Amino acid sequence: MKHCLLGLVRGYQYFISPLFPPCCRFTPTCSAYTIQAIEKYGVLRGSFLSLRRILRCHPFSQGGYDPVL
Repeated sequence: MKHCLLGLVRGYQYFISPLFPPCCRFTPTCSAYTIQAIEKYGVLRGSFLSLRRILRCHPFSQGGYDPVL
């Protein structure tokens, strides 16, 4: 399961993301954050942290440096 999710995110990074202008307000990007969170915390907690991060990534967010802790 973990490898499938990581493969989907990496596929997004390599094939879909380059088609759009960079717009992530955070460092690291939301997709890089997702990979780090899933690798560090596993599928359930990593997915929860990633979803929470993606929901915060919008035009009214201040953004900034937000590493996986």
